[in-house]
Amino acid sequence: MVENFHKPTQYSTDKFDTFEGGEDPAQIMRAAHDTAHALIEGARDTDDPAVLERIVAYTDEHGIDAIAELWSRSSPGSLPGALWRIYLLRAVIQQDAVGTSLLFQRGIDTLTTIDAAVTGAVNPTGPEEIKYLTDQILRGVFRGDFGVALDRAASFSRILASGAGSIADDQELLNPQRASELTTRADRYSRTADEFATCAKLFRAATLD
Repeated sequence: MVENFHKPTQYSTDKFDTFEGGEDPAQIMRAAHDTAHALIEGARDTDDPAVLERIVAYTDEHGIDAIAELWSRSSPGSLPGALWRIYLLRAVIQQDAVGTSLLFQRGIDTLTTIDAAVTGAVNPTGPEEIKYLTDQILRGVFRGDFGVALDRAASFSRILASGAGSIADDQELLNPQRASELTTRADRYSRTADEFATCAKLFRAATLD
């Protein structure tokens, strides 16, 4: 981790899967897996709640770049890849809790699946509720059933995808550019949801590395 990075980086929603990491792919991949496993194991080996809070809020102090350098180039179907996506999702929501909560609420209103129940979301879901929910999902990675945490992250992303797609439809005639941006975001969230779901299956098969 970068210890002297003090200013958190503002990370917009169009940055999923576009961050370029370090210069040596082999070295980065090995370090990504090693640090991801060390973080998970270290968090589960301690009973100190302050440690968990520091891990959850790490990017608030150090910025998303601090972990992106190690994890952003990892395969979506890997432990560091899953952690990267959860931290990045949280960073995006912390940066724009109001906008994200609007997408999330629309997704809850339009989906007929059990995704809202899986996430544990309250209804209505405002900015504070959505920030709390993402923190709870991240805490579940380090304290609860890792597979369940990934399921919750998948449902969370699926709800955002539905909300973004629904609002894009509303904007298609009034603001085509905005509609296009939301459609792109919906596709990105949908892909992320599939990646979380894949990681959950791999974890339960004991093949998520």
